[in-house]
Order: sequence, then C-alpha cells, then structure tokens
Amino acid sequence: MLFRLIAATFALIMPTTLSATEYNPNRPASVVVAFDRHSVTPLIVKGIADREAQRAVEENDPVRIASISKLIMALATLRLVDEGKVDLDADVSNYLGWQVRSPNFPDAKVTLAQLLSHRSGLRDAAGYIIPLGESLQEKLSDPEAWYADAPPGEAPFEYANLGSPVVATVLEAATGERYDRILERTVFAPLGIEACVNWIGCSDDMVSRAVTLYRDTGEIARDYPNDLPPNCTIPVAEGAACDLENYVPGTNASIFSPQGGVRIGMMDLAKIGQELLKTYKDSFLSDDALADLFFSVIQPNEQQEFFCRYGLGIQIIEDSGEGCVDQLFNDGLGRHGHAGEAYGLRSGLWFNVRKGNGFAYFITAVPPRQSAEDEGGFDPREIALMARANELLAAQSGN
Repeated sequence: MLFRLIAATFALIMPTTLSATEYNPNRPASVVVAFDRHSVTPLIVKGIADREAQRAVEENDPVRIASISKLIMALATLRLVDEGKVDLDADVSNYLGWQVRSPNFPDAKVTLAQLLSHRSGLRDAAGYIIPLGESLQEKLSDPEAWYADAPPGEAPFEYANLGSPVVATVLEAATGERYDRILERTVFAPLGIEACVNWIGCSDDMVSRAVTLYRDTGEIARDYPNDLPPNCTIPVAEGAACDLENYVPGTNASIFSPQGGVRIGMMDLAKIGQELLKTYKDSFLSDDALADLFFSVIQPNEQQEFFCRYGLGIQIIEDSGEGCVDQLFNDGLGRHGHAGEAYGLRSGLWFNVRKGNGFAYFITAVPPRQSAEDEGGFDPREIALMARANELLAAQSGN
C-alpha cells in the first residue's frame, strides 16, 4: 500500500511523457512547462520531434517559436534603449540613413514604438520576406506595403510581419552589430539561454535536437534535415550566395526572420517569462523600460477580436471584455505574453504578473485556419493542452 502511494505521488510530480504502449510514430510533439519566479517545471512532454529518426521530443528541444520572436525582439529593443543606442519615438530614418515614409504621408515619421505596436501603417500585402541579395528599402517603397488612408501613428492597428525586419535593421544600424548577435548579447546570454535565429550560432548539439515542424496532413513544413546547418538556413535571392561574411548590418535584417525565426526550447523560453515576472530593480530592464513595456498594453485596440490589447511586442489575453476572442485558459485571469502560429505549429508564452506564474508551450501538426477571415482565437488543441497542464499543475500543488 505504501509503495503504491509513493508511486502515485511520484507520477503526479513528473511530466506527462509517452510510455512504450502509447508510442505513436506520427504523434504531434507537444511540450508545456510551468514557471514561477523561482522555478521551471516540465508538465507535458509528448510526441515525436523527428519522425524519420523516430526521436521523441524532450523538454528543452529547440523549436521555431514563430511570432513569440517579436516579444524577444521588443526586449532587445528596450535593452538598447537602456544603453542609449535607440529611442522608441525617434524617426527610424535617422538610424537607417534613408527615408522611411508612407507614400501618401511623406511628412509623417515612422518610429520603433509604432513598428513594435503595429501602428506604423505597414501591411503584409506586399510580402515581408526580403531575401539576402534584395533590398529592404525597395520593399518599403511599394505602396502596397502601406495603409493608404492614415499616417503612421494614426493608422489603425494592423498586425504586420513586415514591421519586424524594419525594427531589426534599425537595431543593427544603431549598433553596428548583426541582429543575431544583438539578441545573444542583450537577451540570451544575460538570461543564460541557449537560443538563436534561423539556427545561426546554435551549437551542433542544439541543432541535433531540432523539432521538425509538420502540418496536420503529415507533410514536413520546416526544420527537417535539409533545413538545418550546414545547409543554408536563411532566405537567399536567386543567384546570391548563402554567405553572411560580407553582410553589412543595418541593410536587411529580414534574413534573420525577426518576425518568427527564433529557435529555443520551452525550458529556456520560460526563463524569459521569469524575467518579466521580476519586480522593478531586479529585472534586466530598467524601471523606465519595464514601464514602457507594460503600460503599452493599457489601451484596447478598436475593432480587434484577438489582438484586443497589444503594445510593444506584448499582448494581454482574457482581460479585454466582450467581443474579444482570446480565451485560452478560461479562468478569469488576464495574462501578458505572445502567441505563435506558423508551419502547423502553435506556441505561447503567457504569464500573470500578480500571481507570479506562467506557461511556455508548443504543439505541432495543428490544422490551418479555415478561411482568410479567421484571424483570431486559439485552436481547440491549444485550449485542451493548457487545460491538461492546469490539471497537472493543480495535482502537483495539491489543489
């Protein structure tokens, strides 16, 4: 009897993993870790990281976290604000050395604050991937890249991936450093994190643990062996060499996929959440930078169903009233963080500052949205995953 009680207790405190009888070579990978200010705890670790190798996913295997990368970019920007290298409200043209202007509003400046909060007037209609060998400046000269009816700063909120290459290129121009190295110096190294963008700078061990992204059809989407080093891992224009040796920082940081290209494990991603749970004076950001970050999400965005409260690369969910389709936990607690969605993956980093806890997670092989108009809300698989994570966490705490 005592043995069974000990075994049952032990099972509650261990992450949910696949047993031999549950093994399914096509099972989507899913990892959830919980964190508070002092600890990080894996809760769910299931599925296959690489079907060809028949490798089961592990708790800190690196995965492309999609748009959570934008929150990391915002943190790097605020770190550079603290260093005096950039100003959130300055004209980004001053850093780039060429004019960034909406064609219909040539006198209206574009700022980092506008870009990070998706209020710059930029749109994704002209595309947002600018390969090595092509020009960011030329991309921004396309009228299709801009909202036509209002100037930057007054344009309505429009979630646009194109703003991220502009931000990353500004950070490069202001520092003279490549974007991947900026992230390492300002965010990853200070927090003791192993992460990278587009696999650039990742160790061989980290690359060997890459999570392959699959679509719900079983089709390989990203980060299969041909997508990994030593193969080319950045977008390259036809006829251009896949070589960063001669890349000039401050010209086209789109090659680092700042809108979604960070690779990181969930145990390490949780460390970013832990940092954002810290009080003033203890954080790696200054008091002013923390205030800029958290106060940026106070005002709601009009006519938004998912990005109802979005600021400097950070969002609040489940705290915006009626009409907002952003329910993930359904427990009445608003949470800060960011969602990710790309290549069949859904991911999230969400935390409640008052409670002092949060979750980092991803799940693969999620079906695509059913229509172009379906832009909001969490997938039922995400919701079920987080419900299970909450059950496991409650069992561990005895609640």
